Amino acid sequence: MYFYGTTGVNKNGNLEIGGVDSVQLTKEFGTPLYVYDVALMRERARSFKQAFEEQNIKAQVAYASKAFSTIAMIQLAEEEGLSLDVVSGGELYTALVAGFPVERIHFHGNNKSREELEMALDQEIGCIVVDNFFELELLKTISIEKNAHVNILLRITPGIEAHTHDYILTGQEDSKFGFDLQNGQAEDALKMALEVENFEVLGLHCHIGSQIFETTGFLLAAKKIVEKMEVWKHKLSFEAKVLNLGGGFGIRYTKEDEPLQPSQYVSEIIREVKKLTESYSLKMPEIWIEPGRSLVGDAGITLYKVGSSKEVPGVRKYLAVDGGMSDNIRPALYQAKYEAVLANKPLTKADKTVSIAGKCCESGDMLIWDLPLPETNEEDILAVFCTGAYGYSMANNYNRIPRPAVVFVENGTATLVVKRETFADLIQHDLPLK
Repeated sequence: MYFYGTTGVNKNGNLEIGGVDSVQLTKEFGTPLYVYDVALMRERARSFKQAFEEQNIKAQVAYASKAFSTIAMIQLAEEEGLSLDVVSGGELYTALVAGFPVERIHFHGNNKSREELEMALDQEIGCIVVDNFFELELLKTISIEKNAHVNILLRITPGIEAHTHDYILTGQEDSKFGFDLQNGQAEDALKMALEVENFEVLGLHCHIGSQIFETTGFLLAAKKIVEKMEVWKHKLSFEAKVLNLGGGFGIRYTKEDEPLQPSQYVSEIIREVKKLTESYSLKMPEIWIEPGRSLVGDAGITLYKVGSSKEVPGVRKYLAVDGGMSDNIRPALYQAKYEAVLANKPLTKADKTVSIAGKCCESGDMLIWDLPLPETNEEDILAVFCTGAYGYSMANNYNRIPRPAVVFVENGTATLVVKRETFADLIQHDLPLK
């Protein structure tokens, strides 16, 4: 059995997270329940930052808040000295309410609305990552209307594909994101941006995918972009102050996954960018990265109550829990795989094989196929590991199921950071026919 962070088994024989008994958590806060190991999130944030500090490299480590955005999480990121990526007006609003320093907020997105861009300019956030020509013109118009100075990065698609699921590849040529490096769009965008008096073009950005277990893709992307930076230095008198190589650093979901340590990703990126910029006689740019999943993914555990079961003789046994694709849509969307144990008997021999079904009215609502577990009873608690990224943030009310509560645990203390939705919450915006 592989435990993450502060997770282990306590004297009662129950799964413990952050010094708190998981079974007691379900009694206090109900199920399904998202539980976050705060110490592990802090450790991951510090590992990324320390890797830059040890090599005396100017950098920003920006938490990609799309992975998990709540007021408490944003405040935790601020406590650890991170910058912050947002991809919508809602994520920006959450950051503002959380009191996050606006100068460290970066705004991403392939279809930012006028209202969102106006909000960003009014709040004087640190940087806008411009994604396409439409946005470039719109941002120019708004900045002139408001007489506002805007720091921007241009998002580039360098034509590098990471080895990951097709749905979450974003760096290849055929992508909805960014200015293509191969066909000249990136250079055209840079020319346009440099002509806008209100723009400060800080540099370039790329993101090549997600759940990446090696550094090759990052190094190839850096090579392609730095080669162009050398061309643009002479052709356009532009030298990037910032090179943002995005995120996508993988985590361990199952025993088949073998991610690198944060320091290894960072050290190899630094080494490659140093080598490339020196070879082209360029100034070493500030390096920005955007970890999201790798900060919060394996720090999250979802606790469920076991319910009904169904045996199909000679085929499989289904075991249902009181959640499913409404709180974790990744298995249905990406065929994502997870590991799990019974929180109330994690060390009991797993001599049965069951498939974990959700409660939504969909055949595809399956959380885990063929999971080894001991004999189960109604009211047992199933703990599914590594649900901290894109669980809560992609949660939904399908079948009018209320979204779960979120609890942070640290040093033996549990703190409720998101209340459980009620049935009344579900209909608060409904209007009667008459």
